[in-house]
Amino acid sequence: MLKVGLTGGYATGKSFVARELESLGCFVLYADKLGHQVLLPDGAAYHPTLALFGKTILAADGAIDRKTLGSIVFSSPPLLQQLNSIVHPTVFELETQAINRFESQNPHGVAVVEAAILIETGRYRHYDKLIVTTCEPATQIARGIQRDHLSEADIILRLSKQLPAADRIRFANYVISTERPQAETLADVRRIHAELRQLAEASPS
Repeated sequence: MLKVGLTGGYATGKSFVARELESLGCFVLYADKLGHQVLLPDGAAYHPTLALFGKTILAADGAIDRKTLGSIVFSSPPLLQQLNSIVHPTVFELETQAINRFESQNPHGVAVVEAAILIETGRYRHYDKLIVTTCEPATQIARGIQRDHLSEADIILRLSKQLPAADRIRFANYVISTERPQAETLADVRRIHAELRQLAEASPS
């Protein structure tokens, strides 16, 4: 089996690329969805997060309000680091379990993990190949305003705390620009998928 990491900066098209790889037959895990899962009331990170931040992060139904939590940690690097130290190990555990199940049934399959900070956490070392998505900062801002309804100032703050694109690209086996027309981006994804499939077929079972 071939394990592939897919990462990139905020609003650079990671999920778009991931969905296309999924439609082409890859097994895709979305780290953000796993992050949601572990923060649910029955998730492994719920009580430790509540103990750290207090009940002010809870919504009326007792669930953690991720928007409130995000507004706290994105303005405080130490708190963000503490939250990551709680959430990431539980996400990695779910990820490993899911990939192992997939591998047992698909020894020559392609498993892709889409995550924002694979490089920053050092997690990229656990993958056979790494795909990085990129686009211009102005495009990231425009997408963030439209998709997440954030202010330009909030998005710029997020981007300032992320690894620069040039530093991510240094680790990449493949770089996909989502700045161009969608058809060109999709053509790149399909070309890369074909290469990944060949590598997976050649991998020992």
